[in-house]
Amino acid sequence: MTKEELIEELVRDGYLKTPSIIDAFTYIDRADFVSEDTKEYAYVNEPFPIGFNQTISQPLTVAFMLELLSPKPGETVLDIGVGSGWQTALIAFIVGRERMDNNETPLVFGVERISELFESAKNNIEKYHFLEKNLVSVVQGDGHEGLSASAPYDKIIAAATADSIPQAWKDQLKIGGRIVAPIKESIVVLEKKGAMEFEEKSYFGFRFVPLIKD
Repeated sequence: MTKEELIEELVRDGYLKTPSIIDAFTYIDRADFVSEDTKEYAYVNEPFPIGFNQTISQPLTVAFMLELLSPKPGETVLDIGVGSGWQTALIAFIVGRERMDNNETPLVFGVERISELFESAKNNIEKYHFLEKNLVSVVQGDGHEGLSASAPYDKIIAAATADSIPQAWKDQLKIGGRIVAPIKESIVVLEKKGAMEFEEKSYFGFRFVPLIKD
């Protein structure tokens, strides 16, 4: 399967809908983020191992979650569990496409716990010069704690499942903001309506690697 065929399939099946997200899938090549031994399968609609019991997520799942997240140009996004860096780069393309000045503060902040994946993700993301342009910042740390130093965020997304949405993420989200995260076997969308007020929706039927806590 080619990249174009994968995108056509995701559009046809209703997982990709928004033009900016479709453009991101077109521009950010999944083949740049998979391991060498799976490059020939980069456009197959399946997850693949990236080492350390972690995976690069299935394209269908990434598309579905990004459509739920609905990132917009200029928004700040926290990406928990960067992994391969593919989802981080997709988000960076979307939120940074109208930005002209490379000296502005980053818009996408990624947290990765595993040091080897932290390094490889930075290398993968930099294939698109997003670190050089100061569009993306990736730190090594415990995703459960979020990243308070750069909060609050317009959107927060996670790539690994937990039993519940950590309080730190709720605290670091702007009022009017949105969290999209796997909780057990569902994808949960949490809208922050007020300082202590949230509206939740769940979409059942997904499987993710667990979010490990230090």
